[in-house]
Amino acid sequence: MDILSIFGWIFSIVLVIGSIMLNTDNGFEFIPKQLEGFIDIPSVAIVFGGTIAALMISFPGKSFKKVLKHLKIVILPKKYDPQKYIEQIVEFAKEARVNGLLALEDKLSETKDKFLKNSLLMVVDSVEPEKVRMMLNKELDSLEERHYQDMEFYTKASEYAPSFGMAGTLIGLINLLANMEDQAKLASSMSVALVTTFYGVLLANLFFKPVGNKLKIRHDEEYLCKLIISEGVQAIQDGDNPNFIQEKLTKLLPQYSLKGALKDGAK
Repeated sequence: MDILSIFGWIFSIVLVIGSIMLNTDNGFEFIPKQLEGFIDIPSVAIVFGGTIAALMISFPGKSFKKVLKHLKIVILPKKYDPQKYIEQIVEFAKEARVNGLLALEDKLSETKDKFLKNSLLMVVDSVEPEKVRMMLNKELDSLEERHYQDMEFYTKASEYAPSFGMAGTLIGLINLLANMEDQAKLASSMSVALVTTFYGVLLANLFFKPVGNKLKIRHDEEYLCKLIISEGVQAIQDGDNPNFIQEKLTKLLPQYSLKGALKDGAK
């Protein structure tokens, strides 16, 4: 479970609500009644309704169906350990070098990763190297395209929300100017004018942008591991030395991860 994401949302909500209620005129005092000025149904309709409507126009229905799945990925991510994949591929390379490629078939029954299993099965089944390379590259491209579309959903939403907040501000100002003599309507229009921008900024910066960015991080983790599998499987098919394969795959790791791997190896 990603405790940091959960804590970040809870902390931000508590901080915003606490700041609204905080009164420093006579020391530090929390006044819950001050929240009433930040609750406005027309503003909610403009920002939330407008953002959802714009997303409905921009994206197909399947994008909305994935929202709960994406939240699960953010909060309960699948762990991808590139170092373990490298170790596993090196073991396969050693087995293939000693007993031949066909010997890998028995070991594949213990492999849980479908991409690794299917990739090595192509090698075991003597599929041509060029075709294996094409299939693996196609899988990586498909993964990147699919994840890009998911991330784009939240990128666009983070742009729409503040825009509808500004639209609500304009509506409030127009109503304000049209009812300058009516004090009751004047206060209501001013509320809509200010609160809609507040809603738009919060929605964009506390939900859409963080979720989109966390999905990008999850994508990078998965893509790196699948890239390691792709390069490793092709190296096994080419009959490369296991030590060479390990060195080649280790170079794909980012610098911070590479330093950690070197420390673990030194121990």
